[in-house]
Amino acid sequence: MSDNEILAGELREPKQMLAEQEYSGHLSIHDDEMAAKLGFQAGPIEGPTHFSQFVPLLVELWGNQWLEQGCLSSHFLNMCFEGDQVRPFVEMPDAGKNITRIWAEKADGTPVLAGTASIPDTNGVYPESELDARVARLTSPGPLKILKNLTVGMRGKVADTIRMDFEQNMGKLYPFSLKQKLDVITETLPAYDPATAADTTWTRAIIPLEMISVLAEYSSDQAAWPVNGPAVGLFADLEIKVTDGPLLVGEDYMIEREIACISESRRTESYWVRSTIKDPSTGKVKAEVLLNHASLKDTYAG
Repeated sequence: MSDNEILAGELREPKQMLAEQEYSGHLSIHDDEMAAKLGFQAGPIEGPTHFSQFVPLLVELWGNQWLEQGCLSSHFLNMCFEGDQVRPFVEMPDAGKNITRIWAEKADGTPVLAGTASIPDTNGVYPESELDARVARLTSPGPLKILKNLTVGMRGKVADTIRMDFEQNMGKLYPFSLKQKLDVITETLPAYDPATAADTTWTRAIIPLEMISVLAEYSSDQAAWPVNGPAVGLFADLEIKVTDGPLLVGEDYMIEREIACISESRRTESYWVRSTIKDPSTGKVKAEVLLNHASLKDTYAG
C-alpha cells in the first residue's frame, strides 16, 4: 500500500435517472420491478454517474489538461441505490508519474469502484490503465449462447453522426437531457453551464465526463450487434479517455464502434465495445470509450 497523500471528495448522493430505461424491447435492471426479480433492493444507479465526483479532484491534480486529455478507467465493484452516499478518493501520483489510483466508497466503507486516472506523457502516450490491464488478463471464453454470433474486431454497421444539446432527450437508453442531468449532477464545474462557460478556456459549455458515455451509447442500436436475447445487462467496466477535448455541447461528432474483446464469468457473458468519437471534418480522434456490456446468463431463456 502506498504512503502517498490521498485526495478525498465530499459524500454525495447520486440520483437514479434510468428507471424508464428501455433496451431490446424491455425495461432494464435500473427498473425497480426488474431489479427486484433479480434479487436487488431497487434499481441501481448507473455506474458512470460516479465519474463526476472524481472530476474536481483530478482538475486539482492536473488542471485543465485533465479535461482536455484525461483518462478515467474503472471496474465497478458494488451497486449503489437512491439514498446511498458515495465518496471519491484519488491517490497523489508518484513523482514523475502521470497515472494514479482512484476508488469510491459508500459512507459505510463498501467499495463502489476502483481503477486509474491518467494523462498522456509528453509524447502523447497514455500509461497502462485499469482496463488495459484487465483486458490483457482475459482468457478465451467457453461456448457462448447470448454472444455466440459476435467476433472480436466486428464493427458496427453504421459510423453515424452524434451530438448532445442541452434540451435533447438522449433516447430510450438514456431518457433524459443534459439539462436534467445538470440539475442533479453530483459535482459541477463552471464549464458545464453556458452562462459561465464563456469565461472559461473553451468559451463554450463542455460535456461532463459521465455524459460522454451517454453520447457514446446514443444511437448504439444502429451498430446492430447480433446479440441473442432478450437478456438483462449491466455495465461491469468503463473507461473514458478524452484525447483532444473537451467535447462540446451542441457540436457534431462522428462515432465508430467495434467489438474490442469478448469474455465470460460464471454469471455473465460480456462484450466490450470500443466507441471512437471523431471530428467529422478532419477524422481526428477526440475521445474513446471502452464499455463492458455484461449480460446476465440467468435472464436469457435460451
